[in-house]
Amino acid sequence: MARLALLLMIIGSLNWLLVGLFEWDLVTAIFGGEVYRDSSLFSRIIYGLVGLAGLYGISFLFRERITT
Repeated sequence: MARLALLLMIIGSLNWLLVGLFEWDLVTAIFGGEVYRDSSLFSRIIYGLVGLAGLYGISFLFRERITT
């Protein structure tokens, strides 16, 4: 269950990365709606940072679970 939640967070953050870099919304493109977003520069920076965190989060999918 934790890996599924992590995977959904990664997908969401990668979508925000696309919004931040290209002002293009992948989820909206798949499920319908206006795919281009007009965002302020500050918003795009935040979206980009969230997306970069998602890229980093991909590494957690491949780590072994450590129990203490």
